[in-house]
Amino acid sequence: METFPKIISVDDHTVEPPHVWRDRLPSKYRDTAPRIVRAPLREMTFLGGRFAPVMGAKGDDGPVGDWWVYEDLHRPLTRLDTAVGYSRDEIKLEIITYEQMRPGSYSVPERLADMDVNHVQSALCFPTFPRFCGQTFTEAKDRELALLGVRAYNDWTVEEWCGPDAGGRLIPLTLIPLWDAELAAAEVRRNAARGVRAVAFSEIPPFLGLPSVHGDGWDPFLRACDETGTVIAMHIGSSSRMPSTSADAPPAVGSTITFANCCFSMVDWLMSGKFERFPNLRVMYAEGQIGWIPYILERADVVWEENRAWGGVAEKVLRPPSELFAEHVYGCFFDDAFGLRNLDAIGVGNVLYETDYPHSDSTWPKSREVGEAQMGHLAPGDVERIVRGNAIELLGLTPEGLWPGP
Repeated sequence: METFPKIISVDDHTVEPPHVWRDRLPSKYRDTAPRIVRAPLREMTFLGGRFAPVMGAKGDDGPVGDWWVYEDLHRPLTRLDTAVGYSRDEIKLEIITYEQMRPGSYSVPERLADMDVNHVQSALCFPTFPRFCGQTFTEAKDRELALLGVRAYNDWTVEEWCGPDAGGRLIPLTLIPLWDAELAAAEVRRNAARGVRAVAFSEIPPFLGLPSVHGDGWDPFLRACDETGTVIAMHIGSSSRMPSTSADAPPAVGSTITFANCCFSMVDWLMSGKFERFPNLRVMYAEGQIGWIPYILERADVVWEENRAWGGVAEKVLRPPSELFAEHVYGCFFDDAFGLRNLDAIGVGNVLYETDYPHSDSTWPKSREVGEAQMGHLAPGDVERIVRGNAIELLGLTPEGLWPGP
């Protein structure tokens, strides 16, 4: 292409700097709140979709790295958290320190510079230590501290990560206390009042021991999103269970089928009746890719048409699922030539572009080149919508593609 629009990435990631909770929580939580400790690694596995690290004691043998410590949780920083700048063969499951990662992972000026290198204008970033929808705080014992932890992360996101130094180029994505839908609704409204238009949520809440979207347990939260225009953003892995086939399946199996939970989740939402009850709701699936969507919509419409009487949806899903998808659901991709060849069956208005910086799947620093290669057959107007226009409309950005701020 002679020109390629400046990218608005709807799925990048931040690695939180060590001071996020240290500077924002009362001193009485100094020994239990999230904090960084440098310690050796005893062992670390990632099999069957489950990540299992074990921290060693001071003086133990083994590679030394930085760990987030929170209550009984020990979570190391790994090369998979921040892999850009390394060759594919160098990206392994290993522990690292902050000094061993690309500074753009946690520093605003360096992030903006890396965005410039990659033809990216603006980016929405998911968290790392809290996990993709705040599961870390949901699993904590002290709920009072957990709520403070969620709010502290959101304050850091809005005021610092996406603050004045970012110049509107970093778009806030906040968390909610998943264990209480009323508290979640209050946090949505608190952040919406300062210009936030996206909140992270779990792709399959029951995997976290939480209610499904089929009942009314989430209604206060959904009502808050509906009334404030807050988009519900679900990232692969936000159910704390990556797709896999067996306990000994290598990570490559799960990496190939990462879209599967998005697929299951989307059918949940389409058959839940929530889009009928909350007509302004919008949901997006980060890093789920899009090539799988056409068949699922076709099958969902057939089931709705032929089986809705006994399928439990006749009274609550009043229109074909494909129509609900067109009005409420967005698929996100960074590398999906097949999906783009079948864009007519998805809808150009329902697709968003991403770069996944700084993860191992990221197309950085060649996201423009990947986009040009895969979208070369599309009309310029369609490319504009996919690469930035849809994101501007969905996330309430300025016409120039910037977050307008509080």
